[in-house]
Amino acid sequence: MARIKVLSGPVADQIAAGEVVERPASVVKELVENALDAGATTIDITIEEGGRALIRVADNGSGMSRDDAVLSLERHATSKIVSAEDLVGVSSFGFRGEALPAIASVSEFAVETAPEDGAGTMVRGHGGEIVAVEDVARRRGTTVHVHRLFYNTPARQKFLRGARSEWRAIAETVGSIALLRRDVHFVTRHDGKIGLDLPVAPTLRARLAALWGAESIARFVDVDDVYGVVHLRGLLERPADVGTRTRRVMLVINGRIVRDNGIVRAVEAAYRSTLPSGVRPSLVLELTLPVDEVDVNVHPAKAEVRLRERWPIERAVEHMVRRALGEFDSSAGVGWRTWTPNATTTGTLQPAAESEPWMLRVPTTAEGLFAAAETQRPDDGTSAAPTVSGVAHTAHAAAEHVAPLEDVIVPPLMQLRRTFIMFEHPDGVVLIDQHSAHERVLYERFLEAMARGASAGQRLLFPLTLHMSAPEADAFEQHATIFAQLGFEIEAFGGHTLLVQAVPMPHARFDAERCLRDTLSALAGDRLPASAARHERLAATVACKSAVKAGDALSPGEMRALYIDLARTTLPAHDVHGRATIVRLSWDELERRFGRT
Repeated sequence: MARIKVLSGPVADQIAAGEVVERPASVVKELVENALDAGATTIDITIEEGGRALIRVADNGSGMSRDDAVLSLERHATSKIVSAEDLVGVSSFGFRGEALPAIASVSEFAVETAPEDGAGTMVRGHGGEIVAVEDVARRRGTTVHVHRLFYNTPARQKFLRGARSEWRAIAETVGSIALLRRDVHFVTRHDGKIGLDLPVAPTLRARLAALWGAESIARFVDVDDVYGVVHLRGLLERPADVGTRTRRVMLVINGRIVRDNGIVRAVEAAYRSTLPSGVRPSLVLELTLPVDEVDVNVHPAKAEVRLRERWPIERAVEHMVRRALGEFDSSAGVGWRTWTPNATTTGTLQPAAESEPWMLRVPTTAEGLFAAAETQRPDDGTSAAPTVSGVAHTAHAAAEHVAPLEDVIVPPLMQLRRTFIMFEHPDGVVLIDQHSAHERVLYERFLEAMARGASAGQRLLFPLTLHMSAPEADAFEQHATIFAQLGFEIEAFGGHTLLVQAVPMPHARFDAERCLRDTLSALAGDRLPASAARHERLAATVACKSAVKAGDALSPGEMRALYIDLARTTLPAHDVHGRATIVRLSWDELERRFGRT
């Protein structure tokens, strides 16, 4: 039987290094975070051979005295905490006192440092052992030299990737920290060439433009919102642009760059019904929470945190992201500036406050697509109600829930190719896909009806008899309750035959028989979107089959009503399949196309 032994100091140090130092990028992260904790405003990073030969991080921070410089290489030596209670709400990046000794134990190491009013000191070490402490002339700040990383642990060195791959990981690490600390100037060199030069940036978008390019950040919309005690700021990829480039995810919680799959899933849940299945957005988000809601002492490299009350926080994040995606700027744009328009009393759209609706002001009593248009028709003295697809419908019944159109500010609209609704905007031309827009309206209306438990349907003058295949009949039986909640009144009529007594009435062109047949066929073939719950998938399919189609000519009143209903939805810029509902074309882009700029 093997006897239990106490590990020697060097072996224990190398094991600790394995928790903190995975690769050169880990070393850079720890050293840069130490520099930031020291109050540095400029950080200069030099890399050779992807970090294998040299990592040098120089800063203009507060520096250290000789005693502190020597003590910093001892395990568990730190200036950040004194007692366990200090871990609650600790705001510094480093606080465990393990990074420097762990790095020093697997490299040839040197620290040059000087405080504001003291002499400079250099401490040299090999494999964790201090070999020299010398005076050095230098200005305030600290420079850490890491030579021959993993020279004494060949097994670890063998698993390092090529110099180019390791450099890319370092650049990604520095870029992420630079996004977080936009008040610091970062310079990074690799093999004698400047790889990153990031001056102080006023905003997250400006910093991101320096890293990814101005064209890339045009794909993102801003979020800056508060929900309860949760404050969310950052950039979200516009749904119309998701999947066009490599996905990037950066999450910051209380000033720390962390990984948290739960928060990322909450963000992705907010995109539900705006993206095709399997497509995931890029995001750069900063989450601010009360300090007692976050435990930062759960990961050796501080890459994860523990949330005390996870569910309310994830729910808040989903709500705020969904609200941001409901803004006008989240719609697809060509050469469009990032801003939020709104209606004014002049009848034109102008930039407005963040809290205002995205297109117009809509009375809360407004109801149903095309119902408003019905109320505007002159009375021709006839009392017969129009019937469409066997549905008895009266304008008077719809008008009971409709506000007069004069109370709603809507820009002049025109229909193109019986497919798109267009209107002029101060910054360009806006196009609305009538089918996608109506699909979004009906989808959210059906979900609301399900939340209430039921929706009123219109009785048919003559019941419909539908003969189904066996799979379609089985599909109906599995979803019968949901059909009833949507306003359908359907009963089995022997064998695979269904008798339809009542249907919802989303608009005057609604073909109830075709909608039911297409929906049951999709259910039987399992062709519904896989990313949503069963009731959402059914609502999306019924909305698609019920909506007005491309090629349907809309009257001016119908276009106005569709505009109103779309503006009242949660996510007006996207249909339930992930396609764009709204596309914006800027005047600048038009002038460029015509050679006028």
